[in-house]
Amino acid sequence: MGKFKQISTKPGFLKHNGGLFFRKIKNDKYEFKTKIKKNHLNRAQNTHGGYICSIIDAGAGTAAHSCVKNNTCVTVSLDIKFIGATRLNDEINGTVSINKITSSLIFLSCVLKVKNKIIATSSGIWKKLKFRVPGGGFGG
Repeated sequence: MGKFKQISTKPGFLKHNGGLFFRKIKNDKYEFKTKIKKNHLNRAQNTHGGYICSIIDAGAGTAAHSCVKNNTCVTVSLDIKFIGATRLNDEINGTVSINKITSSLIFLSCVLKVKNKIIATSSGIWKKLKFRVPGGGFGG
């Protein structure tokens, strides 16, 4: 199992919001994590659902990108179920499972947890592009 690596190294939404750490566990399993800051909270002082969607898209998208030899991938669909709330200073851990890879698509699922409590689940489809975008592919 590799060490977590910051993937949000270039200017953009996720770097602006604190970044995302990512690692490969094995060929079909990946993990990512982030820590909730004050700017991630909604008026109820819970983590904003849009931020949860963003980290799932970036973490799962990086897993899709990684499992197809770093080809550029784009999100086709992403279905998210919100199960629990998170708060300031919580560390969110995501686990991505690659379910199937075809010649053009990657099917995967993702579970987000805080302290072993599930806060969201998702499933998605990513499309492999036939060209590489310079510096592209990593969700960050």
